[in-house]
This record gives sequence, structure tokens and C-alpha cells, in this order.
Amino acid sequence: MLDLRQLRDDPERVRASQRARGERPDVVDELIAADELRRSALADFERLRAEQKATGKAIGQARGEEREGMLAAAKDLAAAVKSAEAAAGAAQETFDRLALEPSNVIEEGVPAGGEEDYVVLREVGKPPDLDTVRDHLELGEGLGAIDVPRGAKVSGSRFYFLTGPGARLELALLNLAVGKAVEAGFVPMITPTLVRPEIMGGTGFLGAHAAEVYHLETDDLYLVGTSEVPLAGYHADEILDLSRGPLRYAGWSACYRREAGSYGKDTRGIIRVHQFQKVEMFAYTREADSYAEHRRMLELQEEMLAAVELPYRVIDTAAGELGSSAARKFDCEAWLPSQQRYLEVTSTSNCTTFQARRLGIRERTESGTRPVATLNGTLATTRWIVALLENHQRPDGSVHVPQALRPGLGGVPVLEPVA
Repeated sequence: MLDLRQLRDDPERVRASQRARGERPDVVDELIAADELRRSALADFERLRAEQKATGKAIGQARGEEREGMLAAAKDLAAAVKSAEAAAGAAQETFDRLALEPSNVIEEGVPAGGEEDYVVLREVGKPPDLDTVRDHLELGEGLGAIDVPRGAKVSGSRFYFLTGPGARLELALLNLAVGKAVEAGFVPMITPTLVRPEIMGGTGFLGAHAAEVYHLETDDLYLVGTSEVPLAGYHADEILDLSRGPLRYAGWSACYRREAGSYGKDTRGIIRVHQFQKVEMFAYTREADSYAEHRRMLELQEEMLAAVELPYRVIDTAAGELGSSAARKFDCEAWLPSQQRYLEVTSTSNCTTFQARRLGIRERTESGTRPVATLNGTLATTRWIVALLENHQRPDGSVHVPQALRPGLGGVPVLEPVA
């Protein structure tokens, strides 16, 4: 939800943001008109209601014919009040509906366009020089780490089992991420994976990307695709104390995505699946501090990638790929040897006050209260296993274990193929 003051004072910036995203700029003018109509209708209702109250007091003091005349006028006034109340309610409904359409206003400098219009900020590390390249599924099956056929047998396509060293590798990776988050001042959280509609909608996931979300109709609950959602809802309808700095949380959860519209894309292995594990950073900050916090999250992501010895690049995501809540998003993409391309493994978004306005999250200041800013960033997820296996593979099908992950794997330096 946008800042109405910004919408009224600088509508062209909002229109420009909508155009950069490839979305309707006309909604800005429609929303401004709806806001004016809403305020006018409310003023009319309040004026008539005040007149009705004053008339009621006067009737109590009137006598005889004067009273009879006033009662007749009061009857007409009551009808007018009822009509004005209905008009104000209709105007509010129109405004509320339109207010949910515009996406967050992008930061200055965000590239315009869609999926291919990102800007590469830097490339870090050198892709491995491999004579023979096995993909992660071949390597994982050889190690006894990934079982896709039985995942499909049990749950259908795009499901899998992580077995033996695969399960331990995921736990080692996620525990490393939690440790990194705790060192950086984040409070670790195990979050719910089912949330109410107002929480899912408040974070912006029931707009253009609603088809990605699993909905349990009987209970009217949604399965989350990231712990960003329950962490955003954690302080819904609260006034926060940010006088000592941002509130930072690191959520570990299972995540679920329908992968709607991805038919035939990344169907092999565990790149694009319906269920996975993730450690997600989440912060509540003052809006003025959110830009520095965003860079801090990106630094932590890059530290994690360095710790597990992966070559990667950082991209500034184009406006059309931000998602409705984000004002800016940076992605880290690890090199994928089997496909000779980079694969997204982390993203971090500054949602400024967009989510907080929807969820009623504010901070107290000397002059009253104001919405806070929210930010999120992935610190590790199951998909990292794809890049880890492929970049650290050896000619015999074994896989080098980065030093940072060895404590979670019993200290072994190499994962060996099963006999």
C-alpha cells in the first residue's frame, strides 16, 4: 500500500514507477480521483450527521407545531444521512480496491524492464575448470544424496527425498546460515508455515503471484513460500520501539510453491520444486535506515557464498521482476556448470513501508507514529545444494566439502559415491 501523501504530492513519480514495472500508470489517476471522492463523500456524511445531531437536540427543546415541523424535517434529514453514509461507504470500497493495485514505488536507479533487463553489479570467484561435468542430480544419485523417483512416487512431480549425505548437507548449510545470522544480531525463529489470508495478502503475495500460493480452502489458510510472510505478520497491528536500532529475525521454515506457469522449466533434479527449506533474514527498520540495512543483508549473503566457496554474481533486478512489495531487489546467482549459466540462490528486497502499511506496523516517534520499513533476504536454501554439488565435483563423482560445512557432516572433507 502506497503513502497517500506521496501519491498526492508527487503522482508522476508513482506513474513512472508503474511504467518501469510494465504496469498500469492510469491507476494512479484513478486512485487520486477515488481518494478525492472518498474524502468529499465522508465530509458530506459528517456534515449531515452533525446537522442531524443538532436537530435532535433542538427537537428535545421544541413544543407544539414547531416540534411537529422539526420532526418532519428530521425524518428527511435521516434519509439524507443514510444516503450519504451509503455513498461514503461505496466511495471507501472503491478506494480500498484501487489502493491495493499499485506496486511499491521503486528506488531511484532501479533498471526498468523485465526478466532480461537486470544489471550485473559484480562477479566474484572463478567457475571451476571441469573436463567432464555431471549435473547435480547425477552427482546426488551417485552419492546416495537425492532420490527424485521416490519423491514423485510419494508426492508427485517436483518432489524429492534428500537422503543420507544430502539430508546432512542441507542441515549443515542451514545451520551455518543460522549461525551467520545470529552473529549478525538476528534472532533465530522457527516460523509457522500456514498463515491467515490477511497476513498473506498484507505481504503482497496475493496479487500478481497468487497462482504460486497453495490455499487450503477448508481452513482458509495459505502455505507460505517463504518465512518472510509469517515474520512480516509477527508484529502486525503493533507499535514498535526502534530507538535501539532495527528488529532483526532469521526464520527457518519449510516453503511451498506451486510453480504455476513453469511447465517444462528446470524439471530435472531439485532446481525448481514444490517444497524446500530456507533460512530467511527479516528486519523492521526506520525507512531512512532501510537502504543501509538492505546493503548489510546483501553483504551477509555474499559472506555465506564465500564461506561455501561458490562463484557467483550480484545483479540489480529490473523493476518488472521485483514483485509488488519490493522497491529494490538484489539477487546473488551461483554459477551452474552443467548449464553454463548463473542460477539465482539468494535475493534481498527492501519493501520500504509498503508491507507495514498493509499490516498496520508502526513505530512511535516524538511527533506520533509512522509506518516502519521491512526488508527480507535469503541466507540459505535447498537450491544451494545444486550449486554446491556441481561446483565442487571431482572427476570420480565425489564432491569436495567446503571447510565451513564440514562440522555438520561429521568432519568429512569429501563426499564419496556409494558402492
